[in-house]
Amino acid sequence: MVIIEQLLKGIHFVASVEAISLGVEAGIHPWILYDIISNAAGNSWIFRNYIPHLLQGNQIKDNFLNAFAQDLGTVLDIAKSHVFPLPLLAAAHQQILAGCRHAGADGLDGFKVNNLLSSVWEKVLGVQIMDAANAETYNPELLANQLCAKSKRPNKIGFIGLGAMGFGMATNLLKSNFCVQGYDVYKPTLCRFENAGGLIGNSPAEVSIDVDVLVVMVTNEVQAESILYGVDGAVSVLPPGSSIILSSTVSPAFVKRLELRLLNENRGLKLIDAPVSGGVKRASEGTLTIMASGADEALEHAGLSEKLYVIKGGCGAGSGVKMVNQLLAGVHIASAAEAMAFGARLGLDTRMLFDDIKDSEGTSWMFENRGPHMVDNDYTPLSALDIFVKDLGIVARECASRRVPLHISTVALHLFLSGSASGWGRLDDSAVVKVYETLTGVKVEGKLAVINKASALESLPSEWALDPLDDIRRLDNNLKTLVVLDDDPTGTQTVHDVDVLTEWNVESLVEQLRSRPKCFFILTNSRALSSDKASALITDICQNLCTAAKAVGNNDYTVVLRGDSTLRGHFPEEPDAAVSVLGEMDAWIICPFFLQGGRFTIDDVHYVADSDRLIPAGDTEFAKDASFGYKSSNLREWVEEKTRGRIPASSVSSVSIQLLRNGGPMAVCEHLCSLQKGSTCIINAASDRDMAVFAAGMIQAELKGKHFLCRTAASFVSARIGIFSKDPVLPKDLGIGKGKSGGLIVVGSYVPKTTKQVEQLKLLCDINLRTIEVSVEKLAMESAEEREEEISCAAELADIYLGSCKDTLVMSSRELIIGKTPDESLDINFKVSSGLVEIVRRITTSPRYILAKGGITSSDIATKALEAKRAKIVGQALAGVPLWQLGPESRHPGVPYIVFPGNVGDSKALAEVVKCWARPVRLSTKELLADAERGGYAVGAFNVYNLEGVEAVIAAAEEQKSPAILQKSVALFSLQIHPGALKQGGTALVACCISAAEQATVPVSVHFDHGSSKQELMEVLELVCHLLKIYFLEWANSYLLNFEVHTQGVDSVMVDGSHLSFKDNISYSKYISSLAHAKGMSVEAELGRLSGTEDDLTVQDYEAKLTDVNQAQEFIDETGIDSLAVCIGNVHGKYPASGPKLRLDLLKKLYDLASKNGVFLVLHGASGLPKELVLDCIKLGVRKFNVNTEVRKAYMDILKSPHTDLVHFMAAAKEAMKAVVSDKMQLFGSAGKAS
Repeated sequence: MVIIEQLLKGIHFVASVEAISLGVEAGIHPWILYDIISNAAGNSWIFRNYIPHLLQGNQIKDNFLNAFAQDLGTVLDIAKSHVFPLPLLAAAHQQILAGCRHAGADGLDGFKVNNLLSSVWEKVLGVQIMDAANAETYNPELLANQLCAKSKRPNKIGFIGLGAMGFGMATNLLKSNFCVQGYDVYKPTLCRFENAGGLIGNSPAEVSIDVDVLVVMVTNEVQAESILYGVDGAVSVLPPGSSIILSSTVSPAFVKRLELRLLNENRGLKLIDAPVSGGVKRASEGTLTIMASGADEALEHAGLSEKLYVIKGGCGAGSGVKMVNQLLAGVHIASAAEAMAFGARLGLDTRMLFDDIKDSEGTSWMFENRGPHMVDNDYTPLSALDIFVKDLGIVARECASRRVPLHISTVALHLFLSGSASGWGRLDDSAVVKVYETLTGVKVEGKLAVINKASALESLPSEWALDPLDDIRRLDNNLKTLVVLDDDPTGTQTVHDVDVLTEWNVESLVEQLRSRPKCFFILTNSRALSSDKASALITDICQNLCTAAKAVGNNDYTVVLRGDSTLRGHFPEEPDAAVSVLGEMDAWIICPFFLQGGRFTIDDVHYVADSDRLIPAGDTEFAKDASFGYKSSNLREWVEEKTRGRIPASSVSSVSIQLLRNGGPMAVCEHLCSLQKGSTCIINAASDRDMAVFAAGMIQAELKGKHFLCRTAASFVSARIGIFSKDPVLPKDLGIGKGKSGGLIVVGSYVPKTTKQVEQLKLLCDINLRTIEVSVEKLAMESAEEREEEISCAAELADIYLGSCKDTLVMSSRELIIGKTPDESLDINFKVSSGLVEIVRRITTSPRYILAKGGITSSDIATKALEAKRAKIVGQALAGVPLWQLGPESRHPGVPYIVFPGNVGDSKALAEVVKCWARPVRLSTKELLADAERGGYAVGAFNVYNLEGVEAVIAAAEEQKSPAILQKSVALFSLQIHPGALKQGGTALVACCISAAEQATVPVSVHFDHGSSKQELMEVLELVCHLLKIYFLEWANSYLLNFEVHTQGVDSVMVDGSHLSFKDNISYSKYISSLAHAKGMSVEAELGRLSGTEDDLTVQDYEAKLTDVNQAQEFIDETGIDSLAVCIGNVHGKYPASGPKLRLDLLKKLYDLASKNGVFLVLHGASGLPKELVLDCIKLGVRKFNVNTEVRKAYMDILKSPHTDLVHFMAAAKEAMKAVVSDKMQLFGSAGKAS
C-alpha cells in the first residue's frame, strides 16, 4: 500500500504545481484558486497541505525533492520488474528531477537548503508564482454575497441542457420557487422535467422568449454555439437586457469571444461566465460550486441558489478557475486508475487498497468518488470519459498558447484519448482504468473474496451459551403480536402451526387479531408488483391493520416486512410505505440471515452459501435480477445503494456477531436502545442461536418502549416467536396414502438454481414423472390465440397424467425474457405467472399434493388458481421449504401445498421432496410377506384370468381399507397369474395386472404361479424387460401421449420343480432363482408335492408328497429362495368329503426352520379350508395363501344365471368374485392393514 500511496503523492504534487502555474498565467490569483479548489472536485490531500507552503514561499526541507525523486524512482523500478507502465508517475518523476536540478542540487546527494519551493518551480515552469501570490487578494464569497444582496429575483428563467447535472440544477431552481422553462434534445428528459413541475419548450428559442435569465448547461463549445446562434437559436429572441449564464465547461477564450459577440448585438445582453463543479448529487441538492465572472451588472443575476464564488478579471476568469479545477480532477481520475491498476498487478485486494488509500496522504476527491466505480466495475456514465477529453483538451490548448509546459495533464489527456479511441468515450470517466486493464491484462474490479464456509464459521467466537428461545416462549403472553407481511409465500419456511392469510380486509384482520395470536402472516406477493403498486399495497394493508387493531383493542403488534434472503424486493419503498401509516420507528432492522437457505451475514457482508463456499451476495445470480438487481454485498453499502444515497452507509448501525456471542441479549438491547430515532440497523448472524439472541434482545428493547420496523428473512420470524425447528413433514404425518392421482408440480422460477433443480428432478424421478413445458414466448410475447392454445393443451395433458397417477411437472420454458425496464420485466413475469395460474385452474383432477416452485408462482397458484383465502402452515417439506394445508374454501381443501422457494436447496433438493411426496411405489411380494410376518397375518394370492377378475380383486382390496390404513404401510394382497391364465390371456393380461397394481390405492404385487417348465419361466423373465414395455408403448402411442411408460413388472415367480427329484428340484430352482434375483424379482419354490387339479394340471394322490423337514434346510441354502410352498396335506382344488387333514405339527417345524433363514411359508390349496384351520395356519407362520377354486366357482355360477347382455354378465361376475375375495381378506387378517 505504501508504494501506491507514494505513486499518488508524486503525481498529485506535480499536478498541483502545474495547476497553480496555469492559473497564474490565466490571471487568477493563486490564493483564490487554492480556496476554491480545496473545496471542489480538484482537491487532494497534497494540494490542500502542500500548496500553502508553495504560496507562502517556505524553504525546502533538507533533501525534500531528492528523497521524493528517489522514492518515485523505486516505485518505477518495481513497476519495471512487473512489466507495468506508469506513464503519469514517469512524467511526475521527470518533473521532480528537473526540480532537483533547478534547486541547485550537486548531483543527487544534496543541494542548497535555502532555496524556496516556489522559486524551484518558477525556474522549472517559467511562471512567477510568488509575485502572483503576494498580489492583493479578495474574498470571492464576500463579493458574491454583496452582489446577491443587490440582485433582483428573475420572473422567469430559461434553462437549456437538462443532462445529468443540468436536470438537478433546474429542478433545484423549481424547489426554490423559481419559474423555470427547460429544453433538452432528449424528449424523455423533458417529460421528467415537466412531471417535476417545470415548463418545457420545443427549441432553444421557445424557452428564451420573455426570460430574465437564460442558463446554458450544455456539454461543449460547439453545442453552446448552436443553441445560441444556430437554427431556432436563443440569442435572436432574448429580451433586451436579459442575462445569459453560461455554466458549460469551455475555454476562457471562447467566453471572451462570446461576450464580444453579445456586446455587438447592441441589445444590452449580458454574459455571466459561471462554470460549475460538484457532480450530479450536489447538483440535485443545490450545493454546486459556481465560479462566476463577468461585469458587475451581469453578476447580479448569478446568485440563484448555489454556492457562489465571484472571480475578478471579467468574463473568462470563471472558466479559467474551472479549467484549473478540471486539470486536477482529470489527472486525479487518471492517477487513481494508474494506482488501482498497479495495485492489482501487485496482487493487492483492490477493495482493501481503496479503503486504505482514501484515508492516506495519497487520497483525492476524485479518488474517493471514482475509485468505487473502478472497484465495482460499474461504468454507468455519471460523467462521460469524453468530457475529460474535451476538458483536458482545453488545458492543453491553453498551456500551448501560454507556453507553460504541463507534462502531467498532457499525459492524462492522452490516457483519456486512448480510452475514447477504444470505444469507451460514453462510459463513466472512471473507465479510463480500462486502458491499463487492456494493456496489462489486470482486473481492478475488487470483488469481495469467496471464502471457505467452514473456516469462516470456525473463526467466529463461540455462540452465546444460553438458548434464549425458552425465555422467549415464557414471555409468550407479554409479547407483541408479530404481523408478517410476506412479499411471497416462501417466508413461511421456518414456522409451523401458524396461520397465513391471503386477504387483508378489515373483517379478516379483526377476526385474526381477536384471537391474539403470537404471529400470523399476510401474503402480499408484492415482489410481483411494480414499486408504486407495492407501496400502495403496503399502505393499504397497514391502514387496515391499524383499523382492525383499534377495533379489538390490540394495538400491541410489530410489523415485519418479510423479504428475500438474497436481498431482492422493494426496499426502501415498502418500509417507507409502512412508516407513512404506522409512524416513524426507533429503527429499521435489516436482517437477511437464513440458515436453511445458506444465507450468512458476517462482518456486515451478506453471503450466499454454495457447497463449502460463501459467496458475497452481490456476486451471485440473485444480484443480477432484472427487477431487483444490486451490486453491494456489504449491507451498509447495500442500504446506501438501494436508497440512492438517502441513507449513507456511514450512518447505518450494525449488530456484530461479536456483540451477539460475547454480550448476549442484554448487549443487543443496550445497542438498540442507544440508536437515534429513525436509524437503520443491520444484523449479523451465522447461526440460529445468533438469531435467537438478537430476537431476545429486541424483545427487551420493545418492553422498554422501543418500536421497530423489521425487513428480514424467514429465520428472524421463528426466532422472534420462540419456535423450535421440527423434522420435515411427510405424507404419512398427514395421513396421506397412495390415493388415485399423482402430484402436481408447477415451476415458474427462472433462476439458474431452479433450472438445475428441474434438470435433476427429471433425471432422478424420470420413471414416474411426466413433464409439460409451457412456452414463455407464447405466454408473454405472442398473440392471445397462441397463448390460449398453449394453456388449453397443457391443462388437458395435466389432467390425463394426474389421472394416471403420475406426478406431473408443469414448467415454464427455461429461456429468460426480460424487458427494457424493470417494470417491463415484471409485466413479462406476470403474464407467465398468470398463464401457469390459468393452467392449474383448468385442471379438474384433485392432485395428491401440489408443489409450486418460485415465490411469485406459489403465491399466484395459491390465491388465484386454488382460491385459498387462508391456510395453516403445517411445517416444512424440507428445510426451508414451507408446507401448507389449504383452507376449506379452496378448490382443493386439505390438499398439501408445498411452497418451494426459487433460491433454496442444492441441485437435488426438488427431486428429494418429490420423491418423498410421490405416490408410493407398489411393494414387492417379498415386502408384502415381510410386513405380514411382522403383523401376524397372511396375504391372499388370487388367481386371475380376465379383466373382471383383476377388477374384482382390486375393488375388494380398496373396499376393505380401514382408518388403520393411515397408521402403517402394509400390503393387502397379491394378483396371481397361473400358467393357464398366461396361455389364455397372454401379454395383455400380464400388462393389465401390472397396470392395475400400479393404479391401485393399496399396495399390490404381481406374482407368476406354478412355473413348472424352464421355458415358461424364461418367457416371464423376458416379458418384464421386453414384451411388457412394447405393449405399454403401443398403448401410449394409440392415445398420442408423448411419453415413455416405465413399469415395475412382475414382482415374483414360483419355481415349481415339485415333480422333479430332490436334487433336480434344487438345481432347477437355483437356476431360476439366480436369474430372477438379478432382475429384482423374489422367488417361491415348492418342496414336496400337492395332489389335486388346478388349471388342467393334475397330480394323482399316489404322486403327492409332504415336505420333508430334513431336506428343507438344504433346499433353502442351495436355492436362495425367498418363499417356500409347503405340502402338509393341503391339495389343489376340492378337498375330499372327509375334509382336509393338515399336519400342523409339520407346519410348526417348517416355520421354526424357515423363519430362522428369513424365508416365508406359503400354503397352496386354501379353498375349502375351514376358518379355524386357516387361522391356525396363520398362527403357525403361513404368510401367503393361494386362492383360486372359490373365485372361479363364483364366476362359473354367474355363467349359469340368466343375463341378457354381456356387460351385465361381466358386472355380475365381478361383484361375485369380489365378494369371495373380500371374505378371504377378512379371514386372512389383512383387511384394514393397507395404506
